[in-house]
This record gives sequence, C-alpha cells and structure tokens, in this order.
Amino acid sequence: MVCCVTPTHTHLRDTDPDVAEAIAGEERRQENNLEMIASENHVSEAVMEAQGSVMTNKYAEGYPGERYYGGCEHMDTVENLAIDRAKQLFGAEHVNVQPHSGTQANMGVYFAMLDPGDKIMSLDLNHGGHLSHGHHVNFSGQLYEVEQYGVDPETGYIDYDEVAEQAAEFGPDIIVSGSSAYPREFEWDRLSAIADDVDAHHLADIAHITGLVAAGIHSSPVGSADFVTGSTHKTIRAGRGGMIMTTDEHADAVDKAIFPGGQGGPLMHNIAGKAVGFGEALESDFVDYAEQVVSNAKTLADVFTDAGIQPVSGGTDKHLLLLDLRESHPDLTGEEAEDALDDVGITVNKNTVPGETRSPFVTSGIRVGTPALTTRGFDDDAMATVGELIVERLNNPDDADVASEIRDEVDRLCAEFPVYE
Repeated sequence: MVCCVTPTHTHLRDTDPDVAEAIAGEERRQENNLEMIASENHVSEAVMEAQGSVMTNKYAEGYPGERYYGGCEHMDTVENLAIDRAKQLFGAEHVNVQPHSGTQANMGVYFAMLDPGDKIMSLDLNHGGHLSHGHHVNFSGQLYEVEQYGVDPETGYIDYDEVAEQAAEFGPDIIVSGSSAYPREFEWDRLSAIADDVDAHHLADIAHITGLVAAGIHSSPVGSADFVTGSTHKTIRAGRGGMIMTTDEHADAVDKAIFPGGQGGPLMHNIAGKAVGFGEALESDFVDYAEQVVSNAKTLADVFTDAGIQPVSGGTDKHLLLLDLRESHPDLTGEEAEDALDDVGITVNKNTVPGETRSPFVTSGIRVGTPALTTRGFDDDAMATVGELIVERLNNPDDADVASEIRDEVDRLCAEFPVYE
C-alpha cells in the first residue's frame, strides 16, 4: 500500500487532521485502485500546485483588462495564458475559460441565446446524453421545451436522417450534440447542416473528448458548430472546470451570460490550473497520450467482445465503452457490477443503456473509460489484462476466491504503474 500524505500537507495535518486524513485516504485509493470512470483522470503535480496556490485568495470579477477590482494584473496574465493556449489548441476565435463546469458552460450558451420556453433538441440521457442537455431534473429541462433524439436500437449509432426529420417537425432553437456515454464520433458538419435547415444554432458539447479533439485524434466541431463547450479535465487533464468556444459574433453575448449573468468572481486558482494543463496539452507527447487513450479503449472492446459482452454500438471511437449487460449477464445489474468491481479495486460507474428499463440508480449497464489508466502508463497489453480481470469479476461476482486473486493482480498493476512517482 502506498502512503501519500505529502510534506505540503503539514499545516493541514496540524490544523484539521480529519480533513488531512480524508485527503490522504483518497490519495491512497487513487494509487491503489484502477480508475476507469470515463470522466476522471489524474492531473500533473504542476496542475495541482497551480490549483493550490495563492490565486485562490484573489477576486477578479470581470475579464482581463476589464476587472471590477484592483490588483488583478497577475490574474490577467494567467487568464490570458489559458485563453491563448486554448485558442492555439482548438483554433477557436473566442474562448471563455471562466465557467466552473461543463454544465455551467452549457448554461452560459443557453442564457446567451435562448429565452425561457425556447426549444432544445438533444441526445437522450439513456442513449448517452447529459443532464445539462435538457433532462427534466436539470435546469435545462425546467426552463426550456426539450425534445430528444436517440440511437438506432439495432446499431447503437445515431441515425442522422431521423434527426433531420425530427428537427424539421420540432423546430428547435438549439440542437445540442455531444454526450457522456455515446461511444462513437459525432458528425458535426451534418448536425450543423441540420441546424441551419431549421434556423437553429448548433451547440457541440465536447466535455468528454476535449483532450482528444485538442490532440487531433477526434474530429473537431470548432468552425462548424456555433458554440463548443467542454470540460477542462477529463481527457485534457487541466484544472477542473469548463470552457466555451465560439465566434467573435457571439463573444459578447456569451461573456455576459457567464459574468455577470451566471457567475460572480471566477476561480482564479482553477483558471491557473487550466492554463497549466492547456500548456501541457500543447506538448508533442500529449498526442501520443491521446492516441493511446483510444487504442486502449479499442483493446478493451476486443476483450469484452471476445468474452461475449457486447459494447453498445459494437465498440468505440474514443475513450469510453458502454457495456449493456442484459444479454451476457441478465441477472447482474449495473449497480451490482459497479459494486463487485469496486470490491476488487476497479472503479467504474453504473450507466443506463439504450432501451433502459431499470432505474438510473440501478441500471442495466456500466461505463468504462481509459483516460486515467493511460495517464498511469497502461499500454494495450496492460489494458488487455485489465479487461480480462473485469470479465472474470463480472462472471464471478460472488466468488471470494476469485475476488482475492483479482485484487492481488490489481495491486501488482498499481505498483507497476504508479500515479505519482
């Protein structure tokens, strides 16, 4: 087992040992477990240092050069670095790095372009969409009229002809693309053309694939969609938060929707972390990382398919797989699969699947991602081993001897591929 209470926690241990111990426990958990939640990653120590810096002490309401408080010259430097690096990574005309999350980035676009009661068309949550795309429990589903499209039940792919017909009938003001659990690439240009045909805007949410797009491994909606939102962690490993990219035409509306429309002072320590992570993503080895993320996901798809566990859509184009367990393991819910894997040190999340009949708190599937393990150095061979361990556990969820053997192998892999050396 790895003990990770670092020297920088000395003051915290003296002041608040309970919090210090919780942090130390989480450090141990991350070092000694295989993180396979598709939205999670391990940031560099440089990003953590930026996020734990004195930048947290400063209010900087407004934007670089136009702050409402004095003493913001260094805040301006950091935010401009984050903006300029994002522009370089994505080729965007305008970037806002102040949203606290991907959801708040989407909120900024909605507030900039929609009135309450306007229409949003987006991918259904059970088919891989996201809460902030119009789900009824989210503000987006409460303020706007929402209709959702889905995937073909036979192929697991989006049928863009059906989307076009649905859009023509519904008449949305914004069509939202992007997902949290759809394993295939979106046809951004096709969706933009559909939006143009019905006089709608196209918002592409690349929260999960920000790093893959930045590296050129996944196609980019920048230059096609009117708005591109995303998370700044997940596959890009920067400070945890959100961002909006758009054209100069919509820049003022978006900026006003974020501040003062939806947020107060930006989290400048967080923006510092974004700047550092974006800088790291500009290095040539980041492309190698992104390529391996996708290669590792495809390796997992092959392992699962060979074992009779069919991924939704038959595979993946990116960093995640959605496994529908209803045929291969009809008596095993997603919740039970998550718990069984967590018990042996493999962290995934239960997930709804197309045609879901169970509660979202139970589900019929699990989502499996490769970004964090790839950061640790896992290659195709190591990932194949992980896939085999997952299969073995799903096939024997109640076998204590099998669980012990798998836990031993997880410990070996964690020691071979440490998070922080």
